[in-house]
Amino acid sequence: QVQLVESGGGLVQPGGSLRLSCAASGSIIGIATMGWYRQAPGKQRELVAAVRDGNLNYADSVKGRFTISSDNAKNTVDLQMNNLNPEDTAVYYCNAKGVVYTGTTKSFLLNDLWGQGTQVTVSS
Repeated sequence: QVQLVESGGGLVQPGGSLRLSCAASGSIIGIATMGWYRQAPGKQRELVAAVRDGNLNYADSVKGRFTISSDNAKNTVDLQMNNLNPEDTAVYYCNAKGVVYTGTTKSFLLNDLWGQGTQVTVSS
């Protein structure tokens, strides 16, 4: 059983900061890509930031404000969000792609794994 557990959401005023954390648990051998997506009410889920083999990818709307970091040894990924504005309000989901994990007798590949989501609200 593998899962992603997120923490760190909440309510913040415009211009404020929040840090989201995500940890993958289970008998994991490796993860190809870890990242964060978000979904605002009435909108499609969108990529916020992702990291793969040290390469970072950001949505244009968060460049210069958000920073993604990961620890491959611990299977964790964090998202530091600065200078938040109301348009950043959404449920943020941690995502892992290409998760290789072991069972009792063999290994498995999970293409897409999602966390439960954490609410980020930016409001005065």
